[in-house]
Amino acid sequence: MASSEGQQHPLGIYFWIWGLLFVVSFFSYMVDYLNFQGFWRWTLILVFMFVKAGFIIAIFMHMTWERRALQLAILVPPIAICIFIALMALEGDYTFLTRIEFFGESDFVPQSPHH
Repeated sequence: MASSEGQQHPLGIYFWIWGLLFVVSFFSYMVDYLNFQGFWRWTLILVFMFVKAGFIIAIFMHMTWERRALQLAILVPPIAICIFIALMALEGDYTFLTRIEFFGESDFVPQSPHH
């Protein structure tokens, strides 16, 4: 008779990932504590965020043990969305910089409706 129980994974891997999440979170907090600014601040925060999300998805959501087709069905759409968002941001910057190039800087100062 076949068992209806799910696959069991060793608890040790969960403890290791839990510890790694604490270590990566520590580095993420150190970005603020060491007062990183600008490009490095946001780059490090995003890198640590994606590393933590990857660990959580791979181990705690059991993606590592799923079939390749299911992995691709779940992971490809968000990756494609991120690529499209990056392309839209690049296009927006190009449009903005092109307008500045052809029309110059704006000297428009918005007026308060209550003056």
